[in-house]
Amino acid sequence: MKIGFLCASLRNNSINKRLETALIKRAKALGAKTSIIDLAKFELPLFHGDIDTPDTVKNLIENMKSYEAIVIISPEYNGGPPPILKNVIDWTSTVETGHITGPVYGIASCTPGPMSGIMGMRQIAYILNRLGAQVVPTQVGCGMASQAFDENGALIAEPASTLADKMLTSLIERATHKAAS
Repeated sequence: MKIGFLCASLRNNSINKRLETALIKRAKALGAKTSIIDLAKFELPLFHGDIDTPDTVKNLIENMKSYEAIVIISPEYNGGPPPILKNVIDWTSTVETGHITGPVYGIASCTPGPMSGIMGMRQIAYILNRLGAQVVPTQVGCGMASQAFDENGALIAEPASTLADKMLTSLIERATHKAAS
């Protein structure tokens, strides 16, 4: 099982990158091969229908199609997904949707406050479902980030820790079943 992890925060020391690292460790413990889909390596201009599709968009699509599952870890900006993630979805979906309909998707978010990114995760799931993605229903919302990780970076907050195990297990099961079909 090959799982790609796509963090929609480019900031160094981002709490969502901390969550990404913790989820990768858990996925490896479940036997998955993991890779990071680093959006900083795929420079994309702001989506504009009159601009020719950059090669970076096509490269990102091919990268995403190489996974059986993808976990999107995203901050929440004003109750929604950050512009970088929406821009990625808008650019890539104008070319094709195989990178959306092929892998099984999981969604996670980490916030400094108690709400755990629930509004942003709902919108991400809605957009992906609308484009034909199979999204596992369990989402990992991790609030109060300053207390969510131990000194080794492991996710220890509840219910986020339990949700992480449930989401990753479901993701692997669905992706394995989809690959066998």
